[in-house]
Amino acid sequence: MTPAMPQTAATRTNGHTRTNHPIQPGGPNRPTRAALLALGLCVALVGGCSDKPKDTHPQQWVTKRQAVFKEMTKTFEPMGLMARERKPFEKGEFLTLALALQELAAKPWPLFPADSNYPPTRAKPALWLQPQAWEKAVDDYRGKVTQLVSVSNGADMAALKDAVNAVEKSCKSCHDEFRNER
Repeated sequence: MTPAMPQTAATRTNGHTRTNHPIQPGGPNRPTRAALLALGLCVALVGGCSDKPKDTHPQQWVTKRQAVFKEMTKTFEPMGLMARERKPFEKGEFLTLALALQELAAKPWPLFPADSNYPPTRAKPALWLQPQAWEKAVDDYRGKVTQLVSVSNGADMAALKDAVNAVEKSCKSCHDEFRNER
């Protein structure tokens, strides 16, 4: 009877087997505490290097409204591509997107209460200091979206393009007046 050989880790390269070191519990394949600590420290430092402040408000107004605006952008972009003939026009898809945008267009505005002017917001103080101008901008935007929905039932590409441009112009106007750059 031959004595038992210690179990080893082996790798195959070019059809040849090369024996590495014996596999031992707690051996060289096991990370040390120092290595794990260093890895944890690196992860913490990289996470802490983010230049974007966190939304720490209990209601997380900024996070919630940013999510709605991102959804609005995701919904609106395909319509812009179709209106500019960079994507094939699909009447049904365009109408579905326009209706979804109209539904979304009611959602972000209540997420701007007086106590939501804190980092990481990009909203300018004018939004809260000039509530009539803010309401007018919101109403203008919602009106442009309603107009977009009404022309979405047709196939008049010029009217669709004009309606898409009007929504974009309304967005830009509001951003210029009420949103800080990054």
